[in-house]
Amino acid sequence: MKLTHLNAAGEAHMVNVGGKAVTQRQAVARGVVKLAPATLDLIAAGELPKGDVLAAARIAAIMAAKETPRLIPLCHPLSLDGVEVKLRLNKEQGQVEIQAEVTLADRTGAEMEALTAVSIAALTVYDMCKAVDKDMVIDGVRLVAKRGGKSGKFKRKGEEAWKE
Repeated sequence: MKLTHLNAAGEAHMVNVGGKAVTQRQAVARGVVKLAPATLDLIAAGELPKGDVLAAARIAAIMAAKETPRLIPLCHPLSLDGVEVKLRLNKEQGQVEIQAEVTLADRTGAEMEALTAVSIAALTVYDMCKAVDKDMVIDGVRLVAKRGGKSGKFKRKGEEAWKE
């Protein structure tokens, strides 16, 4: 398998995507922050000292998706058409669930933007809750689906659409 971010001399370089067609692309990523039941209750009640955890995490995720090429070396700057971030409290499993969907029309994909959005949302939840819960764990950040581009469609087995 040839690694596209290495040139013939084995040095890192930014892939030239100028010859690729512009296509509609979409990527969906998910992850969770596992935390104590009492912390989940504080989030649900809006009683954490730093404010509305879910609103802050949603805004942080959107900002992160837009800043991905500044955070991840060799990522191309992309003109994002949309970033949709959903967060939900799962009291049965003791976690905040995060999903980010990124859409665009460009020459390269949106996977890194979706994954970055989920990661930063999770870190924001952690930051906003750390004063009351030191045992939190960020877990399961993953690409669950993508479409568009040369590699076409991908859907992770076992990942169902979120029901509203």
